[in-house]
This record gives sequence, structure tokens and C-alpha cells, in this order.
Amino acid sequence: MQKRDFKKRRPHMREPKEFEEQVIQIDRVTKVVKGGRRLRFRATVVIGNKKGKVGIGVGKSNEVTGAIQKAIAKAKKCMITVVLDGSTIPHDIKNKYKSSIILLLPAAPGTGIIAGGTIRKVLELTGVKDILSKSYGTTNKVNNTKGIFEALGKLRKTPFMEKKAAAAAKSREAAQAKAKEKAKAKPAPAPKKDDKKEDKQKEEPKKPEENKPEAKTEKKEEKKSNQKE
Repeated sequence: MQKRDFKKRRPHMREPKEFEEQVIQIDRVTKVVKGGRRLRFRATVVIGNKKGKVGIGVGKSNEVTGAIQKAIAKAKKCMITVVLDGSTIPHDIKNKYKSSIILLLPAAPGTGIIAGGTIRKVLELTGVKDILSKSYGTTNKVNNTKGIFEALGKLRKTPFMEKKAAAAAKSREAAQAKAKEKAKAKPAPAPKKDDKKEDKQKEEPKKPEENKPEAKTEKKEEKKSNQKE
């Protein structure tokens, strides 16, 4: 019998998802046909990257997992980019979709998301952190999600936001210009003491010592004469 090598396998690292997903509702729906009723599942899903991109989708299938996958695929096809002013929305907006009426109001930093279940999920995946909201007319989750999706798509930039962006761009340019001036005005680093010594030694070549061997011979002769005496 050959022995099997049970080597430790590396854990499979999953790639981070581009969009986060939230299932809003799963319903059982029936379709009446000639032979009777057909049962299916309908899933309503919201996806977003929490940086201004969001999409919603509705999918139907004989199984729950299939319905969710279809809804995610549809949501990716109909994504929108939402205009945000920091952590909130730029202006208030009121939108009517069928029987649902959605009201969104900007809020100060630190307020949080003041919203119900379905609206909260959509706003969280959009990237909004401070907002006030109210929904009227109906409690139908599908209609409310579609209504807030339309409301977020209608948001536009305000003149105040444009002025703010222009001022920020000017401040960046000024900071970059100052940094360049400082880099140009920096003096060259002063040489160290050791470097100065090395430079002097390089500049002054050593003189050949010709008289040293003669001095040694004279000393030897003096010693010999003293010994003889």
C-alpha cells in the first residue's frame, strides 16, 4: 500500500466583493395556469459599494437562491451614482412612486440614519451616514425601495457644493506651490568635519620623504662610534 502525503493545503482566499448585498424581501408568488397554480419565489435585493453607487433588482425563480442571483444580476445592470455632500445628501427631495411617497432631508454630522427598515438598507449601501427621512402612503417594501431609488437618482449638485469644491481645489494648488518653493529654497547640507579633512587630504598630495633614510644612517653611525669608544 502506498502512503498518501497529507500536506497542509493553503486556505482558499476569497477576493473581496465589489458590492455589498442586502436582501430586502423574499415572497412566494403563484401563477394561475390551465393546469393549476405554479409556485415561485420573488426576491428583492439592493447592492451598493457605500461610496455613492447603488442598484436594486427583483428576480423570480423556482428556488430562493436562483431568485436572489437573478435579482443581483439585474441590480448590477441598473446601477446609479448618487450625488453626496460629505456624509449626507445635498438638498431635500420628495418623490412619489405609485402609492408610496418618500421624503428625504439632509442632516448635520452625527445625526445618523433616521429611517425605517427598507429605506435604511438602501441608504446604508449608498454611503449616506446622516439623513432624516419619512415614508407615506404604503408599507409595501418593493414600492418603497423603488421610490427611494428614484429619489436618490434625482439628487443634483448645489451651487454651494460647487463653491466648496472650487475653494478646496485652490487650497490644494496653493499647498503644492508652497511645497515646491520650499524644496527649491532648501540649502545644500553642510559637509561634516571628516568630509572636510578628506577634501584637504585630496587637495594636498603627500610630499616624498627623501631625508628620512639618511637620518637613520647617521644615527646608526653615531651609535657604532660610541660603542667603539
